[in-house]
Parts: sequence; C-alpha cells; structure tokens
Amino acid sequence: MTTHGIDEGLLEIIVCPADHGDLAVTPVAGGTTDVELVCGSCGLAYPVRDGIPVLLVDEARRP
Repeated sequence: MTTHGIDEGLLEIIVCPADHGDLAVTPVAGGTTDVELVCGSCGLAYPVRDGIPVLLVDEARRP
C-alpha cells in the first residue's frame, strides 16, 4: 500500500537522518497535493519527489 505515493513499509523504517526521530507525512502548505516528511523531534521537513523521500539534511526545510 502507499500513503501519498510513498510505500507504507518504507515509512515504517525510515527516520530523520539528522537525529533519528520519527517522520510523519504532512501536506505542503500552499494548497498543493504535495507532501513532505516532517521530523517530530527536530522539525526538519524533507521533500518527497515523485513518491521518493529526499532524506538529505541539505535538502530539508528548516522549522
């Protein structure tokens, strides 16, 4: 199964590369259908491009 184009099995095992916190799928602000993965502990928001999470700290949006 997928959640917003991201495989649910993948969502269960990936963590924030900065602090290993849990990631949650969150809609991107601005009324688009895009989502991002937001770390529950440090707040970094990682983009999702074509259903693939980009888990690079340099690509993350700061809180």
